[in-house]
Amino acid sequence: MSIVVNATFIYDEDISIIMKSLVVYYSRSNITKKLAEEIARKTDSDIEEIKPKVNYHGKLGYARGGKHAIQEKIIDLETLQYDPGDYDLVYLGAPVWASKAANPLITYIKQNEGKFTNVKFFITAGGSGFDSTLEQLEEKVGVKPQKTLALTTKEVKKDLFNSQLESFLE
Repeated sequence: MSIVVNATFIYDEDISIIMKSLVVYYSRSNITKKLAEEIARKTDSDIEEIKPKVNYHGKLGYARGGKHAIQEKIIDLETLQYDPGDYDLVYLGAPVWASKAANPLITYIKQNEGKFTNVKFFITAGGSGFDSTLEQLEEKVGVKPQKTLALTTKEVKKDLFNSQLESFLE
């Protein structure tokens, strides 16, 4: 018995692989949020804001946040919509607190351990703690980031980050 199969393959140079991406961020003062929304807009990504059940607003919240960051305290988060394991690329962003990533992001990473394959990190800070924060994120995620973006509060507030963002998104 013989089976003959005829197949025609059409090749189109305009076909590109569509990667599904997710932007996940925590922002206390809307600086990181502004950057996250711009990344999501430029990449047509889904976006997820991490919302802690702990209050980090005001002066007391600021102090609490620094203490929790130093302790790398795992906290309760509001229910999240997206599973990072369903995405080809996940952008992870947070402010720097006491030279560490804000602990709502660390909690998110812990809750989703093993679900990250391709990541890019973006962080914002008043001016320092970038290197230690990026090292911490790489250690916690367990994956070397494809790229990183570290911006000061001033750069984000004054929209002085376009060329850095373009490079980060390549």
